[in-house]
Amino acid sequence: MASAIEHIFTVTALLSVVLFSHSAAEPVPAAWPEQFHSVLFMNRSGSLQKLDLWYDWPNGRNFNIIQDQLNDVVDYDLEWTNGTSFMYTLHPSDRHCKVVHVEVGILRPNWLDGATYLGQEQVDNFLCNVWEKVDFIVYYEDVLTRRPVKWIFYTGYTAHVMTFEVGAVLEDAQWQAPEYCFNQTENMLESATVRGDSFGSLMRGKVDAAAA
Repeated sequence: MASAIEHIFTVTALLSVVLFSHSAAEPVPAAWPEQFHSVLFMNRSGSLQKLDLWYDWPNGRNFNIIQDQLNDVVDYDLEWTNGTSFMYTLHPSDRHCKVVHVEVGILRPNWLDGATYLGQEQVDNFLCNVWEKVDFIVYYEDVLTRRPVKWIFYTGYTAHVMTFEVGAVLEDAQWQAPEYCFNQTENMLESATVRGDSFGSLMRGKVDAAAA
């Protein structure tokens, strides 16, 4: 009888250790959905922007549509997985295009793999798990829904996620760069990091290179 009781006690103790270890394991960030649309409010040292982010991994493309506060000129940063980016405007008073080639394509859905867990923090009225990726970006994810809430680049450039529509896809016609992007000598650049601290260059350059 004593032997049976001791056996039950041992099994119970082992189960408790396993359950405790499981519950104590650090959370990992959710992979990005393969297709989504997100509206972000960006803040760079007080300069505000509205950014429409269209992510389309199956079709190898990512679109950042950026508008500065009280500015009619919208900047388009159209990125393809082959490393080609078209950065252009459509406004009649300021119509131009730059074609850039970089070594890396768009971010992979699992680009946050390997990020360092920093704990939990209350951010924008959400309880978030927080990670840091290669001393470069701090990423905040809602504990309950696992949707991104905010991220901060090493430059201080900050994104607040306003909407996050999983499965939303921009129609194919909107992914076509304007004709004048193809009527010029292309700008050949070796690395995305030379493009400054724009949203596209930050997301593609340092993060993806570190994840490669």
